[in-house]
Amino acid sequence: MKQLNLSDRAKELRLQNGLSQEVVADESGLSLRTIQRIENNETVPRGDTLNRLAKALNTTSDQLIDSVVLEDLKYKNLMSISVLSFLFFPLLGILIPLLLWRYKKNKIKGVHELGKAILNFEITWSLVLFLYYYFLFSGLYFKYVDYYIDSPYFFTKTLIPVFIMYGYNFIIVILNIFKVSNGKTHKYIPAIKFLK
Repeated sequence: MKQLNLSDRAKELRLQNGLSQEVVADESGLSLRTIQRIENNETVPRGDTLNRLAKALNTTSDQLIDSVVLEDLKYKNLMSISVLSFLFFPLLGILIPLLLWRYKKNKIKGVHELGKAILNFEITWSLVLFLYYYFLFSGLYFKYVDYYIDSPYFFTKTLIPVFIMYGYNFIIVILNIFKVSNGKTHKYIPAIKFLK
């Protein structure tokens, strides 16, 4: 995982405020050695240490952490793979990526764009699938098709579009999993831009 280290951000804020490491140590109540270890990326401050450091640097711990933008390929891969949950239930292909997207969209580089692309594609796909089911079960289907439920090919002919839709979604997701894992640009198409 590549990151703009919290140590770099702490040092940047210290220099912007014109403070020495000794002054930050005095104002935070932390030892000079702790400040040096944080800035040298030998330790990551947490809890009370993080709060004291943030206060000494005239910021909040949330802003200090949120300013750190990560490049985490594993998380983007997890998001891409989570879309396959549509195979169990179509809405899971929206809900699970949505939760993963909301959790890290501003903290990991590329997750915001990837999440929007996934969600736009899955929402579009789900709408098409549900519209087909509505068309099928509302009786409209039989007005435009010249065979009836008694036909031996009824189930085959009515399920072929569903298999095609699931197959297309599966292929697009698998292709994008490989693209994301290789650091290439993802393409989830077609997709209506519900999230911009």
